[in-house]
Amino acid sequence: MKIKVINEQENLQEVIEVLLTHLEPSKVMKFWAACKLSETDYLQLKEQLFAQETVASLYAKIKEYEDGDS
Repeated sequence: MKIKVINEQENLQEVIEVLLTHLEPSKVMKFWAACKLSETDYLQLKEQLFAQETVASLYAKIKEYEDGDS
């Protein structure tokens, strides 16, 4: 029987991306703080998560999220 060893950092990043897909960012960050996940370099993670984003694309996503809550 073979066991696949999962890279902890890659796993954490994937989990955060899933959370950000389904929750608003402030809730994800509160969850992250509660779980004491701050050992990860937030600035580095932020750069990875938002590398392809612009102010306009983030605004559009925020607007879409807010309009969907109505």
